[in-house]
Amino acid sequence: MSTVFNDIKSRLQGSMVALVTPMHPNGDVDYKRLADLIDWQIEQGTHCLVAVGTTGESATLSMQEHSDLIRYYVDYVAGRVPVIAGTGANNTAEAIKLTRDAKEAGADCALLVAPYYNKPPQEGLYQHYRAIAEAVDMPQMLYNVPGRTVVDIAQETVERLADIDNIVAIKDATGSTERGKALIAALGDRMVVLSGDDGTSLELMSFGGKGNISVTANVAPKAMSETFSAALKGDMQAAKLAHDPIAHLHKDLFVQSSPIPVKYALNKMGKIDTGIRLPLVWLEEQYHSQIDDALTKARLL
Repeated sequence: MSTVFNDIKSRLQGSMVALVTPMHPNGDVDYKRLADLIDWQIEQGTHCLVAVGTTGESATLSMQEHSDLIRYYVDYVAGRVPVIAGTGANNTAEAIKLTRDAKEAGADCALLVAPYYNKPPQEGLYQHYRAIAEAVDMPQMLYNVPGRTVVDIAQETVERLADIDNIVAIKDATGSTERGKALIAALGDRMVVLSGDDGTSLELMSFGGKGNISVTANVAPKAMSETFSAALKGDMQAAKLAHDPIAHLHKDLFVQSSPIPVKYALNKMGKIDTGIRLPLVWLEEQYHSQIDDALTKARLL
């Protein structure tokens, strides 16, 4: 494996925020608020930034907006922390184009969600990821989130893909610690295993996971950074101490489809405006008090 790929593997760890894409009320991207969020996240100790992932509303951004946002992240972050670029698609050619753009922009790693809606078989998943890896010589991360994609990347397929040098990590958002443990045991040092499920992420760290790509870190970056910094050192007692006051957010921030609740929360905190793109809509009023109370309990208001 190349030195470049080994280097990024060592940096894919800790608290990694799947950052929202701030928008104006008319749906246009709000780059000023995005810059403020990036600075705040880095100041609070976040280890890596994920640009234009699911939480960043990648599904409703145009191809041009997608690539423009990744380039903006890379230029504005300016090497302060790694930038992981969401470049997945259910069209292999489109995923290659987005990944190529991310490489040209200077992103540190590409995050590739399993092709959604098509429901490809395991061989199709393997060929999809292999094609992207062969087309774009940059570090790449698999993203398994069957609750959204309706397709599950089987462990056997992940193990086959681990033999491809530039596929360096997997974001496991199955919510199953047993699945994560099995991946860690099978992959060894060939691939970094990261959690993509806030509720089970700390438990996965205790079994050898290297970090968490998080929704909750959008609103509680310091607590999440302290949690996963301690976990990386093997101090699970300190990790739990930092984590317990904000653990309830992992549930509260999913009262409706993400990123609806987390965008409401960030707006309540004065961090972003009220923009969100159809078919997503602003948080229904019946949930406002629940999120308000959750933020107050976490001492974020």
